[in-house]
Amino acid sequence: MDLVLLVSAAVAFTLITALWIVFRRIGSAGRTLPVTAEWIDELSMERYRPMLRLLDGEDLQFLRSQPGFTLRMAARLRAQRCQIFRGYLRCLSSDFGCICTAIKLMMLQSRRDRPDLAAVLVRNQVVFATSMLVVYGRLYLYRFGLCGVDVSSLVRTFDSMRVELRQLVPATMAVGA
Repeated sequence: MDLVLLVSAAVAFTLITALWIVFRRIGSAGRTLPVTAEWIDELSMERYRPMLRLLDGEDLQFLRSQPGFTLRMAARLRAQRCQIFRGYLRCLSSDFGCICTAIKLMMLQSRRDRPDLAAVLVRNQVVFATSMLVVYGRLYLYRFGLCGVDVSSLVRTFDSMRVELRQLVPATMAVGA
């Protein structure tokens, strides 16, 4: 019974620590934010489209069909893909943090309160952080060939916040003109 309690406490501590790290990364992303329509358009989903198929099984299936295939080759390919994928995740997290920070700054500078936007912001930050934890967990398992990784919900959350920011920018520019 004590062993179960100890393992449960360790798992809970690990999850809380991971959530804290993810929220900290999201909250501390980039400080200089050139909030223009061009900057927002550069943050398009096209930037992350390769990420959507980077870990699909087609390349591994092709590799398995080749003469001379070894399990070591598959493990090396998975390890390389995981490393590249982590780079995409870092960029995605950083861009998401910049978008959230830009929205927060625009809300602070706005002349009217936007509790609806604040609720959307908080909800999407929680969804993004939770999805990021799930993706990192599945990525760890993928490394050993145990499961696949789906980042479509993570990218959708990113894109919905990008669209939200994009809708705010023209209104802000019109006020300043």
